[in-house]
Amino acid sequence: MATNETLRLAVLIDADNASAAVVKELLEEVAKYGTPTIKRAYGDWTTQNLVGWKDALHRHAIQPMQQFAYTKGKNATDSACIIDAMDLLYAGNVDGFCLVSSDSDFTRLATRLREAGMVVYGLGERKTPQPFIAACDKFIFFEVLKRLPESTAPAQAAVQDIPELQGLLTHAIKETLRDSGWASLSAVGSFITKTLSSFDPRNYGFTKLGELVRKQPYIELKEVGDGSSIVLHVRLRT
Repeated sequence: MATNETLRLAVLIDADNASAAVVKELLEEVAKYGTPTIKRAYGDWTTQNLVGWKDALHRHAIQPMQQFAYTKGKNATDSACIIDAMDLLYAGNVDGFCLVSSDSDFTRLATRLREAGMVVYGLGERKTPQPFIAACDKFIFFEVLKRLPESTAPAQAAVQDIPELQGLLTHAIKETLRDSGWASLSAVGSFITKTLSSFDPRNYGFTKLGELVRKQPYIELKEVGDGSSIVLHVRLRT
């Protein structure tokens, strides 16, 4: 099984629904999960709408994939990206996908890729519809990578609320408690991520889960290890 260092990832960017301003931070985030062996951005590059992407494409060696808008009001870009993703899946040259978009049209694609055993990371704005977020193994919001200007998306676009932290952590700790009365922090984090793919300590202003839980007065922590390897355990204060 591939490790994070050897996991080959295809990064497929819906340029119509992603900001070029976050590309550097986005690729740095992707590097935490594997190696982006394929980097493609989809859009109609003959239009002025994507002119801001030109420098980012060259700087980060992202291949622009041309897709003309054949019919007004129909998103041909999504279709082109989906077809390429399935071709890559059957070619067998990647271990996972990073789908960069805030568009719910990619929900079924993410589901299908996971059904085929692929790991799927989603990256998009907080306005991304919940079905697409839930369809990914993990979803990262652009807003935690870089502060972006106010979105120009329609006002009716769905906006994801950040879940209330205490309830989230309390439930996860209770579900992962061992007979000792303690839960390992890694088990807590894994449980939350599996049930809420968009969970990220950065949504709450912390870089790591350990930093976040240390600041919660209702959680007690214990370090277990021999100094060279420390494992954090947590439980709820009584």
